[in-house]
This record gives sequence, C-alpha cells and structure tokens, in this order.
Amino acid sequence: MTETGKPVSIALANCAKTFADGTRALEPLDLAIHAGETVVFLGPSGCGKTTTLRIIAGLEEPDAGGKVLFDGVDVTHLPIEQRNVGMVFQSYALFPNMTVAGNVGYGLRIRKVPDAQVKARVSEMLAMMQITRLADRRIDQLSGGQRQRVALARAIAVRPRALLLDEPLTALDAKLRDTLRLDIDSLLRSLGITAIYVTHDQAEAMALGDRIVVMEHGRVAQIGKPREIYQRPATRFVADFIGTMNRLTGAAGNGVFRCKAGIVPWAEAPATATEILFRPEDIRVAESGEAANLQGKVASAFFLGDRTRLFVDVGEEKPLVIESTARRDFQHGEAVGLAIDPRGLLVL
Repeated sequence: MTETGKPVSIALANCAKTFADGTRALEPLDLAIHAGETVVFLGPSGCGKTTTLRIIAGLEEPDAGGKVLFDGVDVTHLPIEQRNVGMVFQSYALFPNMTVAGNVGYGLRIRKVPDAQVKARVSEMLAMMQITRLADRRIDQLSGGQRQRVALARAIAVRPRALLLDEPLTALDAKLRDTLRLDIDSLLRSLGITAIYVTHDQAEAMALGDRIVVMEHGRVAQIGKPREIYQRPATRFVADFIGTMNRLTGAAGNGVFRCKAGIVPWAEAPATATEILFRPEDIRVAESGEAANLQGKVASAFFLGDRTRLFVDVGEEKPLVIESTARRDFQHGEAVGLAIDPRGLLVL
C-alpha cells in the first residue's frame, strides 16, 4: 500500500439502529471486514445499507449493545473526525467557496499539516485523479464527473484507514458511471485500502466488490463473492434483485423437469421441485436441426448491438429472457426451440 495509512479491519457486533421516531432501520448485524478488502452493501432504497455505512463512519451510533471495532479497538462512541476515515458522498459535499486544490487540501490543513507538505500532497492527488489542469477552478465550473474526482482526491488525501463511499456515481450519466467505476476500481486496488461502498446498482457491486452484502428490510439477505451471489443466490429476493432470473413451473422426476413447454434433462433435480430458476445466459435458441428442450414463440426482440435480447413465450406467467448472439433477425411470433444448460439450474 502506498497512498494511505495502514488499512484497518472493521467489525460490527450486534449493530442495530432504531431512530427517535421508532423507525427500525437496521436489525442486529454482525460483520467482519478484512483489512484492505472492498465490501459493497447492495440493496434497494430503505434496506439499511446507508445506515450501516453511517454507523461505520461515526455519523450514527448503533442501539445500546452494538459495537464498532477498528482493528479490534472499540470506536463505537468516537465521532467521524477521530476515526480517520475518508467519505465520498453522492452529493459530492464539496466547498463551493474553494478551488479544486483548496478542496483537496482542506482535510490536511485542518490537521495542521505544514504548507509545503499540503502543496505536495494536493499535487500528488490531483495527478492521481487526472485533474491537475483543474486545480484553480471553482467547483461550479466542473462537470459531475470532475466533481466526483475532486471528492475522491479529497477523501484519500488525508491517508485514511478506510474509505467509505455512499452511492458516489448515482448522479452521473451511464457512460460516465462506467468510466468512473473503472477508475475507482483501479484506485482501490492500487491503494490497498479498506473500502466500504454503498450502491443499489448491481453492475457497480459486481465490478467493485471483493464481497457483496445484499440487504433486505434492514437485514442481511446474503454475503458472498460476486460470482457466488449471482450464480448461487440464497433466497428468492437475492435471485430477483441480482440480474435477471427466469422461471419454469412443473414437476421433477426420473432425472428430468417437466413443464408446459417441454422436458428439461436434469439429473440432480430434487424430487420435490415444482419450479426451476436459471439466468438468461443458461438458455439459448437451438440451432436448426438441434434437439431442443423447450418450444416457444418470440414475444419481443430488441437488438442491442452485440446481442439481441429475446422475450420468448413458453406458456408461463412471464416470458423467458434470452440473450442471443446469433447474427440473425427474430420476428414477433416466430416459433423457436430452446436449449437449457442444466449446470445453471436452481431450486429455491
């Protein structure tokens, strides 16, 4: 690690949060975050992810009995300024009366770092975030993406033990989000810093997280690596919230699953299964002359450039979603055969 202080391990023990009006924002939570790890809290609005981040930061205290530990030291009652964490907000929270350089150096100056060191550190941060040319600009002269780079530079300039990011890319357009997501990933890897990232965006979570904490109604629904969360969701909520999930209803028996649209070979099918789930990449349009598991009709087809997203009616409540890379046009109402890879089948 080169740019920050020593990364810190963070532990939450029995951390719950009930606000003064009686609203229960967070159920008791136990979580261990390893030093240098990037953990992403993912979930819909109101699920408790930002409340958890604010408890880690010191902006909120957990209910009685809850503890926050940094490297095993209880910091539950320490305010944010004594925890040595950097924060990046969705709203940027930059000072409009300061230049870019002034914003980046603010945390250093209030720590009474000598002027020469502040100047060198600010220069280093501006270069790292590729905004050196913006040093003397006012904040109101910057684009959203430039402001977010300034916010990141300011957060890491003080060499924090942990970097906390609360929906930092939400206000940006899709193309800029993709660019900054890549930059943030490179930044976190180069710093080796402990990072906690809050988002409702699945793509951000998958791209940035060493582990993902999926939250639902103030509780943890599942914790795991991105591939685990996606390929082996623990609950129906996780399965539906992460990516797209197809469903077929029917009955299992004798190594197959029978449904309205056909028969799916699946040697590992539980005998009690009445519904199977699978991702769009685990089903494809069968080639001409190839045996198909299911039969259906194209309900809609959207050409997306590198692929065509098909919605195929197979007699279920919702059409199946298929991502096809076939170089052909699909017509509404066209009959198609479908082949399923049994390795992607799930029962929840």
